[in-house]
Amino acid sequence: MFTSVDDVSARLAETGYLASPAVATTVFLADRLGKPLLVEGPAGVGKTELAKAVAEVAGARLVRLQCYEGVDESRALYEWNHAKQLLRISAGRDETWDEARTDIFSEEFLLPRPLLTAIRGDDPKVLLIDETDKADVEVEGLLLEVLSDFQVTVPELGTVTATRRPFVVLTSNASRELSEALRRRCLFLHIGFPDEELERRIVRLKVPGLGEALTESVVRVVGALRAMDLRKVPSVAETIDWARTLLALGAGTLDEQVVRDSLGVILKHQDDIQKAAAKLDLDAL
Repeated sequence: MFTSVDDVSARLAETGYLASPAVATTVFLADRLGKPLLVEGPAGVGKTELAKAVAEVAGARLVRLQCYEGVDESRALYEWNHAKQLLRISAGRDETWDEARTDIFSEEFLLPRPLLTAIRGDDPKVLLIDETDKADVEVEGLLLEVLSDFQVTVPELGTVTATRRPFVVLTSNASRELSEALRRRCLFLHIGFPDEELERRIVRLKVPGLGEALTESVVRVVGALRAMDLRKVPSVAETIDWARTLLALGAGTLDEQVVRDSLGVILKHQDDIQKAAAKLDLDAL
């Protein structure tokens, strides 16, 4: 998909995703080596958006498996359309079981889920396995076959092998440790909070109507909040939300009153808001 690291940076920027050199390099290598990309980092720093941006620049279909506690094979790989199978059996009452079984366990009755969907067909795809750390450990076993050989075994139909490998992105907020077997199959990328210059560029891109001075003030205040011992520090997504809030309020400067009135946009816990209101010194920034 990409010819160079600079090509990654330039094409992702066209979609509105400003990638750091580390992000661009790892995406290039994942594409060139054909390896899944495991992206870890705090919530709201652009892990999921990276997969969406790659899909957009590649003209590929985005196939997303949203992980959660309790997700199982039927939600990740495939399941059979049992209602349709029962109707088929009822319609063929004079058939033997062997005759009916051959029919009901066919493609017509198969419901592919994200992992199977991603490896079937010749069209380009980006497979996003989102919040992998929220799934049960057993689900990782389902992923290993896909990420090792890009194939899925359906006992009734046989093994389905990818004719065109998808670009795979796994995201994790590191709420639990992923297995070494899964990590070995992936290139690893950690996306943290951007430096001030990159975050200013992101705000300028996403909220172009915000003045330069206010953009710099927003980035500095968010940086100060991240340095505090908060339950949930503001992410890049919340920086953008705050910038849009200030634009909507028609704020010309970031004074104490404006900050206090809008802290709920970037901080999500009352004790964090109280701590920030008490410790934040705008004059020192």
